[in-house]
Amino acid sequence: MRINNLHSWDVSYKEAINIQQTLREKLILYDDGIPDKIKTITGADISYSRGSDLFFAAVVLFEFPSMEVIEETSFTERVSFPYIPGLLSFREGLPLLKAFKKLRIVPDVAIFDGQGIAHPRGFGLASHMGLFLNIPTIGCAKTKLAGKYDEPGNEVGDYSDLILNDRIVGAVLRTKKNVKPVFVSQGHRIGLQRAVDVVLSSCVGYKLPEPSRKAHLTVNRIRAEGNR
Repeated sequence: MRINNLHSWDVSYKEAINIQQTLREKLILYDDGIPDKIKTITGADISYSRGSDLFFAAVVLFEFPSMEVIEETSFTERVSFPYIPGLLSFREGLPLLKAFKKLRIVPDVAIFDGQGIAHPRGFGLASHMGLFLNIPTIGCAKTKLAGKYDEPGNEVGDYSDLILNDRIVGAVLRTKKNVKPVFVSQGHRIGLQRAVDVVLSSCVGYKLPEPSRKAHLTVNRIRAEGNR
């Protein structure tokens, strides 16, 4: 898979923020290039041991809507960028991109365990990766990073708006009854309603969409094997 080269990853805190603010203006926040009938979807995740600089990245590609796994890739790399809230993509982005580069098939859409525009500077992991990958991307996070919302209804598919600075930046979505919601936001090249629809249609009885869930399980297995 071809990866765009947008900037250096060897940057300071201030440079990273400037990059976020510059690239944010390039985001496309409507359906752009995503087919009416999605055929392939990916999930991506990172795993590392607390205090370790060795990061494991995994990308799992599924046929959609059967959710059959058709390809898995991974990459392991040492990361020097520190943990700084709001700059997660500068810590996790490069290993993820190197795992994506190994894919033989370009996915129709990718789901990331993180934020898209539901971010203090409107540029979370899913948005950052979306510009590098140039495909539609969705952030589907387990917790809120920024914004306020009313609790959604308890039925599967119920959601409420996530509001930041008087702007809708995501949806607080119930994917399983009696279970805490997930936080869905646009990454790049997709509208919010389509992002919600994709997340819901890729859930198979769990809180998390299957691409995210399977990527999480895969990367933890790879990390366990690598630490033996």
